[in-house]
Amino acid sequence: MSLLIALLLAAFAFSACGGKGKDTADIGGEPTEGAAGKPSEQADETADPTEKPLEEAELIWYLVGDPHADQAMVDEELNKKFKEDLNATVKLNFTTWTEWQSKYNLLLVSGETVDMIFASTWADFSKYAKMGAFQDLSGMLPEYAPKTWAEVPREDWESATFDGKIFAVPCTNPEFTPNGWFYREDLRKKYNLPEIKDVASMEAYLDGIKKNCPDMIPIEQGLEIPSLFRWSNRYEPIAGREDDLVQVKSYDTPRDVIIYPFTDEYVEFCKMTQEWAEKGYWSKDILSSKTAAGDALKAGKCAVAQMNPATAYGYFSNFEKEHPDWEGGYFPFSRLKGYSIANSPMNNGMAVPKSAVNPERSLMALDLLRNDTEYYRLSWFGIQGYHWDLSDDGTEIVVPAKGQDPIKNKGFWTTSWGWANYKLNLENVTTWEGKTALVQEFMDQQRPNYLSDVKIDTTPVKTEEAAIKQVQQKYSSVLFMGLAPDVDKAIEEYRDQLKKAGIDQYFEEIRKQLFAYYDEKGIE
Repeated sequence: MSLLIALLLAAFAFSACGGKGKDTADIGGEPTEGAAGKPSEQADETADPTEKPLEEAELIWYLVGDPHADQAMVDEELNKKFKEDLNATVKLNFTTWTEWQSKYNLLLVSGETVDMIFASTWADFSKYAKMGAFQDLSGMLPEYAPKTWAEVPREDWESATFDGKIFAVPCTNPEFTPNGWFYREDLRKKYNLPEIKDVASMEAYLDGIKKNCPDMIPIEQGLEIPSLFRWSNRYEPIAGREDDLVQVKSYDTPRDVIIYPFTDEYVEFCKMTQEWAEKGYWSKDILSSKTAAGDALKAGKCAVAQMNPATAYGYFSNFEKEHPDWEGGYFPFSRLKGYSIANSPMNNGMAVPKSAVNPERSLMALDLLRNDTEYYRLSWFGIQGYHWDLSDDGTEIVVPAKGQDPIKNKGFWTTSWGWANYKLNLENVTTWEGKTALVQEFMDQQRPNYLSDVKIDTTPVKTEEAAIKQVQQKYSSVLFMGLAPDVDKAIEEYRDQLKKAGIDQYFEEIRKQLFAYYDEKGIE
């Protein structure tokens, strides 16, 4: 078992979809009782719902993020296959990354027809499931997604289960996705800056870039900073809720729960970033910047961009192609903690909203995307012969296809994490050579993810939660980015407003549910 897990994680730990590696041989359609019914209740595995006469249908799906420039081209090819196999087409819509949370929320509460939607711990899956935003899939999965039903381990189904009902199809790809800094290593070497190992050396790097590269700003976007605060202080998010103000203070003390704006560490960090802002490590209008950090990095306008490892190794490949004289470096924030944690299976998944008109057909389509080689490769890699081709030995992909201009055609990708399947995944022949060593690093320092399957229901404090978010939006970014003229005064006001918004009641409710989970699981 250990060897199998190690092999799977080492090969696929960077795929853009969450989960934990495990042997699925013992679970094929045998969930724990309450997850999706007893085995005797399952449909005959030989039954094929596609043999039934199917009326023509258009399935409305939503994914988070932005579509690829060639998305329509790929969707057209996919729908030719869906039309033939299911007498249906899938209309893929995207939230984009601009204010995607509010758009996602509106899709689920407005009643707009959506047949399937991306679902994740980081997209508040637990909250929406408890609100009744998703349909119960327990009875439909064995009949309409039989291959997926047989392949997904029963413990992974549990991550998508509330009150004995399955509300999503989890992603079972092994994945480690700590945040981190992708940075210009060639500049670090050129100006003899210290190797990045901790926050102090990060500051030295930013200072060196500021002093030696007058046409470059060290940091373009501010997303790096709140994440750096949480990781450097070794806080652990509850149920993947990274932006929540309530967190576990340390992995080693599960019952030490905090409201981090009320900690001394928060004050110290905000004063440090105020110094960084005054030194010009980022622009004064950083909060209004619309330039993606990755784009600015590739254009030579900044030196640092935050990203997870899956994104980072793609940047390494691009650097080699577009900037052969540059060298990239990557520092995962897991090194600040000294350990790594694999993502929950519900870090990425697919759910059926209550407003769905065609839930059964959507599950049939998802079953094809997850398990059929042609569907999978088309939806993940694009059109073979144009976006990509197989390598000579058939074990990897070459991007773009032979005869294509690599400057104009950089291949295809989309936010299809909800149906990732490591068994069908293929690596790019140009994958960053340092990937294997980084995966091994995560493996060597891995710890169990005891917080991944906590299911937090904020309904009892939804009024307080809404008020807290408004206060957080007003103060958090300004303080994190060092833009408050008087840090102590701003934090005092922030804390006072959080108290008035009901942070104490909210904290007690989260803490109560978390401790109930601990008691159930025997976590001290």
